Amino acid sequence: MGRLFGTDGVRGLANRDITAELAVDLAVAAAHVLGDVGAFVGHRPRAVVGRDTRASGEFLEAAVVAGLASAGVDVTVAGVVPTPAVAWLTAELDADLGVMLSASHNPMPDNGIKFFARGGHKLADHIEDAIEQRMGEQWDRPVGTDVGRVTRDTTASSRYADFLVSTIDVSLDGLSVIVDCANGAAFEVAPEAMSRAGADVTAIHASPDGWNINENCGSTHLGSLIESVRTAGADIGIAHDGDADRCLAVAADGSVIDGDHILAILATALRDRGRLQGNTVVTTVMANLGFKLAMDDAGITVAETAVGDRYVLEAMRSHGFVLGGEQSGHVVMSDYATTGDGVLTALHVLAEMARTGSSLAELAAQVEKLPQVLVNVGGVDKSAIDTNDTLRAALSEAEAELAGRGRILLRPSGTEPVIRVMVEAPTAEDAERLAGAIAAVVSSELAVD
Repeated sequence: MGRLFGTDGVRGLANRDITAELAVDLAVAAAHVLGDVGAFVGHRPRAVVGRDTRASGEFLEAAVVAGLASAGVDVTVAGVVPTPAVAWLTAELDADLGVMLSASHNPMPDNGIKFFARGGHKLADHIEDAIEQRMGEQWDRPVGTDVGRVTRDTTASSRYADFLVSTIDVSLDGLSVIVDCANGAAFEVAPEAMSRAGADVTAIHASPDGWNINENCGSTHLGSLIESVRTAGADIGIAHDGDADRCLAVAADGSVIDGDHILAILATALRDRGRLQGNTVVTTVMANLGFKLAMDDAGITVAETAVGDRYVLEAMRSHGFVLGGEQSGHVVMSDYATTGDGVLTALHVLAEMARTGSSLAELAAQVEKLPQVLVNVGGVDKSAIDTNDTLRAALSEAEAELAGRGRILLRPSGTEPVIRVMVEAPTAEDAERLAGAIAAVVSSELAVD
């Protein structure tokens, strides 16, 4: 059996992979590992539990709460809130752990269980391993007054909105915003926070019914947001995913502003205000070469990590950097948050528009992106990616053709049984051609019999 925890918690098909029984067992094991901190400082362990709008989150929430309380943990149930809200609440309430039930941008049938440690921080690998190792172990069950108590925090979402608004120091008055809530966890807090900050807000895909989360909407399906922005003549469109830890944007002309653009906008804003620690922004190897060139022109250092916001977070925490993120729209602003926060990101992009009087397109223009093509190749042996001579020769030939005017990246996916082929080139035609050629070599040379 492989490792239970993936790159972002435990995720799979709800009620098939992610069952009520698994949720109870995981919650008990997490209570035993993370609750030890509470025992050490002399108080009963406390946990915060939140979820997104998936129907399966209802029974999984009940299972997690039952597991935690049965292990002697007092549980605060926050209800439907974004993932970063659970991280924030864990810190605000001085809880020993936080639990979020969400599969983020995945389709509705999936769900997941994500844990936060004290302070709202994502778990290190060795802590996840410790939780996994303690699942199913024999343990002394508390009785009587030692069992955990369960309370519901009906003000959690509103308090979180208050916090978000407090992080910006300029009114958004005069800005017209359309926010796509993906029928997910931000359906209330995103429009509320932006409205409180002064923006004129229209929310779309903000009527979750348990089944429609991420369905042709949100950060992975921008079509309806682009159309809405153009039709309404709005200044900006904001797109979140199901648990609102991502933020992508749409400019007034309908052009897409991705995580690379957003990182550049925020990095230069922080630099100009003397708040970009180390004059460095952290991103992953998937960031477009155009972003790196723009940051070089701006005198800002780019620190690269492996793909995954957890690796961005690790680099930020290790070196004290305050800004990092991914092209997908995960952006971490560590002056305010311990994890990627889509609504927080949106507010700070809006604040920069208000502060400078510039349009989103004007702010994003500093990044001239190279055409980028990503091809996923399945049915292959991911372990042979670095040892096949034919593949290495094909890569050398393609890189020689690019002659420094683009780049090629091959990497095995951490979440799917595929190898990802990414090519950036001066033209879209070159990127498509080279990506297709290399993908064909990967498919033929590394095919699994």
